[in-house]
Amino acid sequence: MTTAPVPDRAAVPVPAPAPTPGPPVDRRVSRRVAAITASATAALDARAAALRAAGIPVIDLAWGEPSSPMPPHVVAATVAAAHDPAYHRPAPPGGLPELKEAIVATTLRDSGLPARPADVVVTNGGAQAVAEALATLLDPGDEVLLPTPYWPSHPEAVRLAGGVPVPVVADEASGYLVSVGQLEAARTARTRLLLFSSPAKATGAVQPPEEVAEIGRWALAAGLWVLTDETHEHLVHGGATAPSLPALVPELQPRCVVVNGVSPAYGMAGWPVGWLLGPADVVAAATALQAHSSSPVATVSQVAAVAALTGDQSAVATLRAVLDRRRQTVVGMLRQVPGVACPEPQGAFSVYPSVTGLLGRPIAGRTVQSSLELAALLLEEAQVAVVPGEAFGTPGYLRLSYALGDEELVEGVGRMQRLLGTAA
Repeated sequence: MTTAPVPDRAAVPVPAPAPTPGPPVDRRVSRRVAAITASATAALDARAAALRAAGIPVIDLAWGEPSSPMPPHVVAATVAAAHDPAYHRPAPPGGLPELKEAIVATTLRDSGLPARPADVVVTNGGAQAVAEALATLLDPGDEVLLPTPYWPSHPEAVRLAGGVPVPVVADEASGYLVSVGQLEAARTARTRLLLFSSPAKATGAVQPPEEVAEIGRWALAAGLWVLTDETHEHLVHGGATAPSLPALVPELQPRCVVVNGVSPAYGMAGWPVGWLLGPADVVAAATALQAHSSSPVATVSQVAAVAALTGDQSAVATLRAVLDRRRQTVVGMLRQVPGVACPEPQGAFSVYPSVTGLLGRPIAGRTVQSSLELAALLLEEAQVAVVPGEAFGTPGYLRLSYALGDEELVEGVGRMQRLLGTAA
């Protein structure tokens, strides 16, 4: 009879003693939220507010919303809804049925894109729609192609959803329009989604229809999802058009989510009603997410949105004409400043001039080395608030809104002309 050999005790690994638990880490903010990039302009915003509080007449050319009031019929619908007990209760999580019907009809009318109420979820503005779409479509590590200059909240929404933003930079030479070649060069095996916007919120750039279709066909062939932000579709100028991407490439519709809203075109920034339109399964998941993360959109605001979408549209045409006039004014004035290069935007309500020609040069006795420093100088010396390109992913630029009144706009840009014209 044989016996099994006894293993040498010296050869048997002895587990290390468990470490003694230390005091718990006092982490007051989650890593996920702490990773959000702080605003590149927070200090400027605070300083502008302090100057205004001190009675200094700061002209705000920074973020801005169109100065036109809501159309009277939208105001009337809001007041009537506020007096109607039927609208004192919360709406369903996905939105009022009558608003979803209006969105479907309006989308077909304005974009030629067919949809059903089941393809729509109503959100608290476009920003929530973008965030919910990303949270619904992304898993940790998924990459998102982000044409840049981007809107500041977009890369942060990608990160909060666990994704990885991949900037694809376009400059003033192209009018801030990315090409399929640039997108393909940035694509990897981890790329999941393209976040597309035309008109672009930061620059006002409008991608020509043939390029939009080319990008859509490329995304389809690459097997990507597309999230297209079309909240400024009605605010186009100079004969430009901003067709909906999935309307141009219908085959992409099963992998495309459209974000839109009423705020810019109808003067409803205080009634932030947006929506997400896409495949029914994605919309159902986004609706479930919304039901557990926020209350439904204010019912009275949803009634106002119905009135805006289905009522008289003449106010939109009037706003577009006003913005077109202001656009030409601000571009003409900025182009008179040596060292400033200002492409003419074709949409939205902002310009995005390059100021690299001013950096490193003395202005008002100071030499600025960045657009962030230049924005601070404009605020302190000219009492004009602008947003530096650092906030949009491209240092060396400024973003100015021309949504405010004509006289204030001319005065603000005139102050910039007088200060920047002293650059040596």
